Amino acid sequence: MMDFLGSVLAHKAPVSTQGMHGGFSWEWLAEGVLCLTPEQAYEKAVVLSAGVHGNETAPIELLEQLVQDIFAGKLKLQVRLLLILGNPEAIRSGQRYIEHDMNRMFCGLPQQFAAAAEAQRVAELEQIAADFFTHSPAQAQRYHYDLHTAIRPSLLPTFALFPQQAHAYDATLLASLNAAELDALVYHSAPGKTFTHFTSSVFQAASATLELGHAKPFGQNDLASFSAIDQVLRAVVSGQALPARKRQAIQAFQVTDSIIKTEDDFQLNLADSAPNFSVFQPGDVIAVQQGQPYAVAQQPVWILFPNPQVKKGLRAGLILTELN
Repeated sequence: MMDFLGSVLAHKAPVSTQGMHGGFSWEWLAEGVLCLTPEQAYEKAVVLSAGVHGNETAPIELLEQLVQDIFAGKLKLQVRLLLILGNPEAIRSGQRYIEHDMNRMFCGLPQQFAAAAEAQRVAELEQIAADFFTHSPAQAQRYHYDLHTAIRPSLLPTFALFPQQAHAYDATLLASLNAAELDALVYHSAPGKTFTHFTSSVFQAASATLELGHAKPFGQNDLASFSAIDQVLRAVVSGQALPARKRQAIQAFQVTDSIIKTEDDFQLNLADSAPNFSVFQPGDVIAVQQGQPYAVAQQPVWILFPNPQVKKGLRAGLILTELN
């Protein structure tokens, strides 16, 4: 059996790094990176990544179980599949990151990060993704699901973020996120430095970052609460029909602004315990720095990923409006 997660936690490469197994070939490409290619023809090249933030463990456990079931023959592989555990050192130490947030480092690296270990890992993952997509058949549809859990609670607990992109949003990707019982979709309106922005912008992959509940340590996750996304990922890799959505309609939001912390005296008018998708009404002051208020204009807005503790120059929150 392939010990995908175990080899990362033990900081040891598997004894053999490639082979054939029950209808597919496999190759261990780098630490925490596994490529599976079915023997028969396939129509999709799919990247599943988790652990870009090392303390977001539930998605890592989902991918580990997926790998075990493919190798055990419980799940028939019908796509070319690249599985990535993003930041092995952070995963081992139970931290979000070691020096820098990897998910702010794709798509051209700021010079000040160049020497960091995380920068080298980003460069490695960019090259692996490039090889994976370019060495898959030209007609194969390209997908990337990057799985995360959030630091703080959320009024809409599960949601997907789409990178800003020039090409149309993929109907199959949208259908899969709808089937996964997500509460909300969030559309970025500006380029980002995320892993999914990289795969979308450079390879026109149908890419989404998924936030799937609350970050907890290994062994403390109730994986039953992740069953909807687990079912969908299994349907995607095995070519099965998607489950029907049972919940109310998914809500959609557009990012209209980023709050950037530029001063040491930056203050966010939000309790530390306030959840994602907290609402501000017209006239409310969201943040203040150097005496300058950042206030809401004509319509209510929602805030996502509020974090006044970020370093200067980084985003302290995303401002959203609801799409009808």
